[in-house]
Amino acid sequence: MSRICQVTGKRAMTGNNVSHSKRRTKRKFYPNLFVKRFFLEDENRWVKLKVSAAGMKVINKNGLRSVLKEAKEKGLIENV
Repeated sequence: MSRICQVTGKRAMTGNNVSHSKRRTKRKFYPNLFVKRFFLEDENRWVKLKVSAAGMKVINKNGLRSVLKEAKEKGLIENV
């Protein structure tokens, strides 16, 4: 799997390293991802997601079931 949050869709961005002499070289900014297990109470099972720190806050705020439904609609999750 690539470095993409399964909840928010955050992915790596490109940018520049800028030295003291202002010489620019390409670099990547990666999202703050974690592989985390969440418990689905209505199905009585664990779900393993690759989720960013912001994605965990969204799950805490809106609830796991509604977040998974939205992620499926966006196409971020195939089978959960």
